[in-house]
Amino acid sequence: MIKIEDVTYEYKSLIDDSIQQAVKNLSIEVKNGEFLVILGHNGSGKSTLAKLMNGLIMPTRGDIFVMDMNTKDAEKIWDIRAKAGMVFQNPDNQIVATIVEEDVAFGPENLGIPPLEIRTRVDEALEVVEMTEYKKHAPHLLSGGQKQRVAIAGILAMKPDCIILDEPTAMLDPIGRIEVMNTIKKLNKVENKTIILITHYMDEAVEADRILVMEQGEIVMEGTPKEVFKQVDKVKELGLDVPQVTELVYELRKEGLDLKEDILSIEELVELL
Repeated sequence: MIKIEDVTYEYKSLIDDSIQQAVKNLSIEVKNGEFLVILGHNGSGKSTLAKLMNGLIMPTRGDIFVMDMNTKDAEKIWDIRAKAGMVFQNPDNQIVATIVEEDVAFGPENLGIPPLEIRTRVDEALEVVEMTEYKKHAPHLLSGGQKQRVAIAGILAMKPDCIILDEPTAMLDPIGRIEVMNTIKKLNKVENKTIILITHYMDEAVEADRILVMEQGEIVMEGTPKEVFKQVDKVKELGLDVPQVTELVYELRKEGLDLKEDILSIEELVELL
């Protein structure tokens, strides 16, 4: 789906004009249908990487291919963004219309899709994110979770194969987070969309097929959720948390209980105990 080849992204510091590297010599492949989570503390480069994959910024060195299209190819950039749509942290920054269904139609309209096809796409997208009953509502009357689902529907209406989500639940309450995560999991498992999720919530990360952990623009850990989170000390050294149940197992193991290290769910721990 996405191939990143030896990519570096540099920018000039506003403080002293020095050259900073937000991403350093990264090489990554994202498979079709994969659910990939990217973790890292603030300033680790994960949001920069998301923008690089969507063609919002261009690498200083190296190449990024989205379905074999190079993001540096200006003639392909709209095709790339239609194939790899992006959802940002704040839904209010993405919603442009005063009616939900008009906002969802905005992307396809800009792609030049015929009106009848747009109508079909809007209805299908709203149904997937379970917001059909709100299609005539004003977005400012919706909850944060509902707004984010509308933003996701706007991307879905452009028929992407991949959706990149940059901390989409960071500004939501717990109920909104659950709504959005249920939508994301449905898109991956039912709609077979490739999902790239940037998050700082570890209970969201455990849903992934694979996790990448970034530090100072580089990948410092990679593996399945079980492979990554069983390395509790290393994850903590990177300034990150582990799932609460994994933390509990970690403490119980220190007290001498013979438990597996890679427990990620309450159900697993209850059964083990």
